[in-house]
Amino acid sequence: MPSSISDAVFSEPSGPRVALVHFAGSLVFSGLYVYAWVTDGLVPANWLLAMIVGTGLAGIAEALPKRRQQIAGVLRSVAILMFLCLVGAVFVAPDLLGI
Repeated sequence: MPSSISDAVFSEPSGPRVALVHFAGSLVFSGLYVYAWVTDGLVPANWLLAMIVGTGLAGIAEALPKRRQQIAGVLRSVAILMFLCLVGAVFVAPDLLGI
């Protein structure tokens, strides 16, 4: 019996609307990163890099054609792993994230 998590992660890509939302989120995080770099002169917000990569990968996964379920699932899994590592880094080494 397959799990509902596996069904959600390895389902068909949702299409260009959902991909556009993910890409817009990645663009917003990129803007925040550039703003932090311009105002501070250095980049203390390293967590934004993980958010940029994670939302970008999720956007790529949703933009794939319907027949590319396996590749979309792998990209979604990597994005989820990226976000989980970010949450783990908050507890283990918050200094690396600039928090």
